[in-house]
Amino acid sequence: MKTAIKLALIYLAMQILGALAVGPFTMIYAYVKYGTVDRASEFALAPTLLAGFVFMLIYLWQKGYLTGDKRLYSPVSVSYLSWSAMMGISMIYLIDFLMSHLTFLPDWLSDTFDLLQSGWLGIICVAILGPILEELLFRGAITKVLLKKYNPVVAILISGLIFGIFHMNPAQVVGATLIGFILAWIYYKTHSLIPCILIHIMNNSLSVYLALKFPDVEYSSELIGEKAYLTGLVIAFLLFILSWRMMNTYKLSNTTTEI
Repeated sequence: MKTAIKLALIYLAMQILGALAVGPFTMIYAYVKYGTVDRASEFALAPTLLAGFVFMLIYLWQKGYLTGDKRLYSPVSVSYLSWSAMMGISMIYLIDFLMSHLTFLPDWLSDTFDLLQSGWLGIICVAILGPILEELLFRGAITKVLLKKYNPVVAILISGLIFGIFHMNPAQVVGATLIGFILAWIYYKTHSLIPCILIHIMNNSLSVYLALKFPDVEYSSELIGEKAYLTGLVIAFLLFILSWRMMNTYKLSNTTTEI
């Protein structure tokens, strides 16, 4: 548990280090372009995030969390990845429904995400690089450590809670925790990060796409209508159960072969 929390805190420290590394360059850029450093923050967020990713990746690699286990990067089977994608899509829909009933939770990072999504580097960080790095950290390192110390149920629960709390934004904590449980379970079943990365990228990319394409829409029900939304909810629930049952039949020995 201490190691898991330590790794999450180190990630936060790496983001601060990223800000310190990027800050002077963004101030110079702002001064050259606008004649003042007051607008440096407009350019600093995405590079800071990227620098933090790089620093954390280097740390995890040097400490051996990402090496020595070939299964970590196994593509598993085509069928398993397909069911993973199915589970991911249905889970995103179900969590959207849940969050539409938790609108009282404040969104502290709304402006931050708007700023990130205003440029291509921020979009790439949120939609692709962030999910990859977070899976390397939270599943490839933190969940792996927890599974060595606790039984699978406890390890998965702790992993999901750490992942959710780490987001530090009330509007994200519940959804992130639930997704964290599923991703930790998938990692436990396969010891591979590939299905986890796939689901995480799908979730973040869809969120970015909807935010950019439909900026005034908060939840899917507003986009497709209440009746179609409720029908989709039933389908999503059934698909989630089906994909979970199918994925649960796989054993570690047959997740690395074509089925």
